[in-house]
Amino acid sequence: MDEHDRTLGDLLESSIVSTSFQSEADRQENILRPKLLADFQGQARLKENLAVFIKAARSRGEALDHTFLIGPPGLGKTTLASIIANEMEAEIRMTSAPALDKPKDLAGILTNVTEGSVFFIDEIHRLKPALEEMLYIAMEDYEIDWVIGQGPAARTMRIPLPRFTLVGATTKAGSVSSPLASRFGITAHIEFYNEEELSQIIERSAAIMEVDIEADAIAVLARCSRGTPRIANRLLRRLRDFASVIGDGHITVEVVDFGLGRLGIDGQGLERQDRNILRTIIEFYGGGPVGAETLSISVGEAIESLEDFYEPYLIQKGYLKRTPRGRMTTKLAYDLLNIPCPRNLDDNQGILF
Repeated sequence: MDEHDRTLGDLLESSIVSTSFQSEADRQENILRPKLLADFQGQARLKENLAVFIKAARSRGEALDHTFLIGPPGLGKTTLASIIANEMEAEIRMTSAPALDKPKDLAGILTNVTEGSVFFIDEIHRLKPALEEMLYIAMEDYEIDWVIGQGPAARTMRIPLPRFTLVGATTKAGSVSSPLASRFGITAHIEFYNEEELSQIIERSAAIMEVDIEADAIAVLARCSRGTPRIANRLLRRLRDFASVIGDGHITVEVVDFGLGRLGIDGQGLERQDRNILRTIIEFYGGGPVGAETLSISVGEAIESLEDFYEPYLIQKGYLKRTPRGRMTTKLAYDLLNIPCPRNLDDNQGILF
């Protein structure tokens, strides 16, 4: 049967199956994800505001306003979406923008959401323009336009939707169009975590995993987790492996030092590729400036990984600067790699003179 001859119901049903999405990383993290705001560590101001908005929406018997979650990878955007659904006592449907290929994919999910439910779209900045325009009407009027038939016989049918909450997450807020961003009633910026917050996360995760870990080892691990809970939990699992094989299962500072050394991670949380990026800029490009595309080719790393994973932490630690002309290393990078700085560096301006 030709696709054009299929009924709207068939199209919608098939699209729901095609858009069910959960990454392997998410499945591995599920056991450690907090279910309620009270269990979510860090982001105090964000949690306080969300608690107010959720309580107000529930008191009125309404769906929570559409929510926009912004932040680097691994900081808890997907977890927060699930928490919002749990706090609202609503079901959640999860997908990612790359998984939504055609309008029927999005329509399939939207026409099957229930009253007050949460619809989560990860990496929403990658949503195709046609799907984005469909979301405009769905978010504002809780309706979608669907074209039935083709050619001169084609007509548009407007389908009503239950009032739902769209939760959009992105690592690149600047890539989200203004019309879409303006339709979110709640915007939440998720920041990198400090060492105290990461220590609390590691302690909680260790308890769930039934891992015995020393307080000093937690502190070292928190310092090397790049301000990111996902990395902290990943390192905890790997150190559990080292502890069970080379020790008695107890994670000590010695086990952490040994394990991080084997993983190529130093005391600042820098990986081999971090140091390789800095060394490449210094040795191949005289400390910079160098463009992101050229640098990604030089170090053999995808430009997305370079910009989303490596650069934010190197900038945060003061080893790298982004300038209008490109990436430049600072004097701290020369000191880190024990490379003599050939000229004076003005760290405030990020230039050589």
